[in-house]
Amino acid sequence: MAKGIERWKTLKSEIIFNHRWYTLRRDHVELPGGKVMDDYFVSVRPNVVLTFPVTADNQVIFVRQYKHAAGDIFMELPGGVIDEGETVPLDAAKREMLEETGYTSDDVEPVLEVIDNPTKDTNRIFFFLARNVQQVAEQDLDESENIEVVKVPLEEVESLVLSGKINVSGSVALCLLALRKLGL
Repeated sequence: MAKGIERWKTLKSEIIFNHRWYTLRRDHVELPGGKVMDDYFVSVRPNVVLTFPVTADNQVIFVRQYKHAAGDIFMELPGGVIDEGETVPLDAAKREMLEETGYTSDDVEPVLEVIDNPTKDTNRIFFFLARNVQQVAEQDLDESENIEVVKVPLEEVESLVLSGKINVSGSVALCLLALRKLGL
């Protein structure tokens, strides 16, 4: 008979690095078999929102920007961190979309809540689909952001994902989920 999966027991947690952009926690855990590990490191990260914005004429709004950790320029869907004090992911999604692209919509619905890297990260990603987005403002970017807004015809999105031209995991997943939700 197969043994059920058990949770690890946390014996002690300590924050060993705390910066406004990154927090690292060291956990002391006891595994189900009794072994104790005193060096399980966890990135304590804020939750994130990501939006698939589609215009009335079936253009999907993407952003292109340089990502330093990977050292390259990527095409992604607009999104970002849910700020401290923001309690409604939908509001954060609309704020991030407006800041990064200048586009907004009153027709935004949740698609799915996912976990990006449950082995080492604490955060969740909230996926949204925004229909009938319209440009209502210029971008409102932080000083570290240099973001190009790119319109892609809806019917070309799947091929960009499958060819690897869109290759950031959250954007890949949301593109495929949104296309399915839209019946494509």
